[in-house]
Amino acid sequence: MNWGFLLILLITALICCAIGFKRFVWFLSIGYGFAVCGIAIVSLIYGFTKGMVSIPLAIGFVVMAIYGFRLGYFLYRREMGNKAYRKVLAAKMSDKEPPIFVKVAVWLCVGVLYVLQTCGLHFRMTNGSPDNIFLYIGIVIMILGAAMEAMADKQKSAQKKQRPDFVACQGLFKLVRCPNYFGEILFWTGVCISGITAYNGILQWACAIIGYACIVYIMVDGAKRMEKGHIQRYGHLEEYQKYANSTPVLFPFTKQYHIYKQ
Repeated sequence: MNWGFLLILLITALICCAIGFKRFVWFLSIGYGFAVCGIAIVSLIYGFTKGMVSIPLAIGFVVMAIYGFRLGYFLYRREMGNKAYRKVLAAKMSDKEPPIFVKVAVWLCVGVLYVLQTCGLHFRMTNGSPDNIFLYIGIVIMILGAAMEAMADKQKSAQKKQRPDFVACQGLFKLVRCPNYFGEILFWTGVCISGITAYNGILQWACAIIGYACIVYIMVDGAKRMEKGHIQRYGHLEEYQKYANSTPVLFPFTKQYHIYKQ
């Protein structure tokens, strides 16, 4: 384990998600995207200066940087410029921010989490593991996941402009009700796969598994909370009931139509 490098990545993540001190939720939204971007950029620079980065690894880090920046910028624009979304967000959250010691604890925890999530690529780099099929497959899955999430966010924004009083249900939303969350799971699946054969010892495997399991849990919980909110707002509509009872909530081509249990 290159503890010095991991400390650099942790500091990078903490700086990038420090925006959460202004608004608590930003630790897990805007700050999350920019932290992932920052980790990717710092890893790439470190790897080039140490002569550790191959072309496939560089592509992986660039994809991760683009993914993180797009996500962070999209969330920033949505929360700053979308009045309808701000109204929904305000209804979900209390105006009272948690005390500073809670913010500091969460800040440190999410910083560690973001380093763990990204470890598939940076462990392969610092361990000096050769490029192989797992890296190539992982990068392809990362690209597919990033593209799906970006497309889903764009489609949702367009559909909500046309019909703000109903859920997005066209395009990727015909395939699954949370294509953005599924795209995110797909992206991090690719990151985790990219490190297979590179993880060195139980500790590195534990880091990769914990990071991946946490983000999958967060996405599943997010889909559950989204479904709860949709039921409260649209559950009385026959159109919504038909859509929700025939479209998987998170994983395409399954019969998992509901996560939230009333």
